[in-house]
Amino acid sequence: MSQKSSDGKRRKNSWFWELFLNNKIVTTLLIILLILIIIWLFGQISHYFQPLGVIVNLLAFPVITSGILYYLFSPLVNKLSLNGVNKKVSVFAIFIGIVLLVTWGIITLIPIIRDQTQSFINNLPSYYDSISNMIANFPFNFGLSDSFDGIIEYINQIDITSLTERLNPLLTSTVGGLGNVIGIVAQIFTGLLTIPIILYYLLVSGHKIPTFILYYVPNKYRPAVSRMMYQGNYQISQYIRGQILVAIAVGVMFGIGYSIIGLDYGVTLAVLAAILNVIPYLGSIIAVIPALIIGLLTSPTMLIKVIIVMIIEQTIEGRFIQPQILGNSLKIHPITILFILLISGRLFGLSGVILGVPGYAVIKVIISEIYEWYRENSDLYDDPYVPPLVSEVDNELAVDMSSPDEKDTDDSQNHYSPNNIS
Repeated sequence: MSQKSSDGKRRKNSWFWELFLNNKIVTTLLIILLILIIIWLFGQISHYFQPLGVIVNLLAFPVITSGILYYLFSPLVNKLSLNGVNKKVSVFAIFIGIVLLVTWGIITLIPIIRDQTQSFINNLPSYYDSISNMIANFPFNFGLSDSFDGIIEYINQIDITSLTERLNPLLTSTVGGLGNVIGIVAQIFTGLLTIPIILYYLLVSGHKIPTFILYYVPNKYRPAVSRMMYQGNYQISQYIRGQILVAIAVGVMFGIGYSIIGLDYGVTLAVLAAILNVIPYLGSIIAVIPALIIGLLTSPTMLIKVIIVMIIEQTIEGRFIQPQILGNSLKIHPITILFILLISGRLFGLSGVILGVPGYAVIKVIISEIYEWYRENSDLYDDPYVPPLVSEVDNELAVDMSSPDEKDTDDSQNHYSPNNIS
């Protein structure tokens, strides 16, 4: 009796199962609806996650900085350990080298940059006069001279008293937010103290992290997760290490070139070029603009010298440095990188511009592995159809465009049927 009732119930629900639950389109829409509901629910209870956001903000600076330094120095530690040097000894040697390098930078570079920046500020009036004369004497200025004079006149007409009155509330709010400023300074100071500790343990025991993660992954998914971690780690390490080394090389080359031609503020411009070169494509373009402006304001001869230095630097960087250091490890199209920089910069600011490309590389690896796993476990890709080669498609198009007699002759000689398709 119970078996008959269960069979009747199964027949009764079969239409609902076949038309609704067993429909792939309906199932996909239900999954999308559930995801949207979950996102909406998280938006409603987002205030409960504010402590988690505070923790992330506190740990982001030391963890990200330690990770960047780890990818920069881990090859050196591994090479020393292969030569028989204890890892702890090599890490302490690297720390001593970092301290000496920072000390040299503070003693040597910082005073030069400070003096050159102060000299640039003092020379701003003369630069203003030079730009004004240039625009006034340019034969085709398209009204730039009048626009420039209008801007200066507008600046001179600014009422200092009203400006002060408008700034008073801003100053009051700034003083009121002094606690936030102190909190940020304390956060940076705490990060600087914790970075050496995190970096030490990463360099000594960083190779154990994948094994620790795989221990908690089910056996069925360990190969896929292992590939994700390996490829993601490879992408990030190649990108970060390559960008930093290329940026240092660019800064050194520009510093030497600007010193040879005697460009004003050469050291500061070289350091600025090295920092901006961390940003792919856009950074190198932005870095050359200040040098070109300074060269133009100095003299036409200096502008030509600056252009020559840039051509030499770009040739050495493009032909020798980037192929040897960066290679083609990321395999991301330049247009894609530009879109990533624009979007990540708009969403996350400077940190997004710097970390957007490696973050995209990791996401790409994860999505690729999920897609491969889905192909292996889904029956939607079991079709043995293989698309024809481009040459075969061209031949078919040529037959279609030929005369009717030739087409009939070809069709009679090459008759296709479903049974002949392999």
